[in-house]
Amino acid sequence: MALLPELQAWIDEAAERHGVPGVAVAVGAAGELAEAATGVVNLSTGVEATPDSVFQIGSVTKVWTTTLIMQLAGEGLVDLDEPVRRYLPEFGVLDPDASEAVTVRQLLAHTGGFDGDLFEDTGRGDDAAGRLVEFMRANARQVSPPGALFSYCNSGYVALGALAARLRGATWESALRRHVIEPLGVTHMALYAEEAVLFRVAAGHIGDAKKVYPRWQLPRSNAPAGSTPSAAARELVRFGRMFLADGVAGDGPRILPSGTFAAMREAQITLPDMGARAAYGWGLGLMLFDVDGVPVVGHDGSTPGQRACWRVVPGRDVVVAIMTNGGDGPALIDEVLDAVLAATAGLKVPARPVPPASPAPAEPLTGRYSSPMADYEVKPADGALEVTYIPKGISREVEDEPITMRYVPLDAPGGVFIGVEKDEGIYPLIRFLRDGRYLYNSRAIPRTG
Repeated sequence: MALLPELQAWIDEAAERHGVPGVAVAVGAAGELAEAATGVVNLSTGVEATPDSVFQIGSVTKVWTTTLIMQLAGEGLVDLDEPVRRYLPEFGVLDPDASEAVTVRQLLAHTGGFDGDLFEDTGRGDDAAGRLVEFMRANARQVSPPGALFSYCNSGYVALGALAARLRGATWESALRRHVIEPLGVTHMALYAEEAVLFRVAAGHIGDAKKVYPRWQLPRSNAPAGSTPSAAARELVRFGRMFLADGVAGDGPRILPSGTFAAMREAQITLPDMGARAAYGWGLGLMLFDVDGVPVVGHDGSTPGQRACWRVVPGRDVVVAIMTNGGDGPALIDEVLDAVLAATAGLKVPARPVPPASPAPAEPLTGRYSSPMADYEVKPADGALEVTYIPKGISREVEDEPITMRYVPLDAPGGVFIGVEKDEGIYPLIRFLRDGRYLYNSRAIPRTG
């Protein structure tokens, strides 16, 4: 392997160290492609993971949905600053004023301000996403004014997928296949379980016991947000190279108008500070990072027991895709990504924060914060905070009992709090926004009462 000859050894060692059943990695740099895989796609079957194995890509799907929207914008069929209802009249949330005001741009940037984790199973029919949009009208709370606050929003991307399907006169899946997947020349990608079984497909493994997650695919209602697609790592590299080529696929077809990738990289909102390694902002469908002073964009994805990481370094002609199916997947992704970006782009990624040896006393916060997927009970405990995570809805399929974790201040009181124990190999971070009105962990979760 001319590019990254150490890649196989890196992932072999990292998978063993972090207890990850299977890993697949692809790296594109300077016109070359490096691929490697290790372990198995399913501990129950023992089937070997290979570079062409397909893993669930989770929310990396949102960049594919964004591509559909940016194509429509390039054709003059969508104005990003118009209300969503101009194109999707049935869109709405509980707040009637927000229903009229939320724009396409705000959905792309996760600033619509409404509940984002509505995973209602609306069936497997072609109307699944449309029925989820209908469900939102009576169930999506407005937790902040449109445009005021970043809060990661799966439901907003379901609405974007339904919008794209409406304007293309198709389902989201068929629109994506016709307008993105096929023109790109992608071969190892599945949008349905019946497509995935044609490949060497990864299953998610959950918990310390690495039990195979019994539901291989999440509800189709959230497909445009990432509940169903799976792909080989090399296909995510192919996708990234299209952006680096200013919207042109490898064999010539133009996927996006010239200048679209530059527009997508413009910050739409600055995120709450969660440490040097975290994204500092959000563009149009893209996470924005500053790594060693160099702009990096990408997206992360997760489904039960599976993780995906996709990064593009525009100034260094590098695309990285890393996929895992259980164990301490986030810790492995950190380790492999750091090594790859150092070797290909000359970048040093900041380390994740660790709990301070002598943390400052925490402000004695008390409260309950509620989202569709979980409630969080916060109370003071001996100079720290005790946060109890109480799963709800689909989260109960992964964790069926409350989990309590101790958090200490990472820096000054009122800033970031860090868990004193690792979760999937990394220390979790939270912070409180607007004088404690929101608990923030990429979602702005409102305080109740």
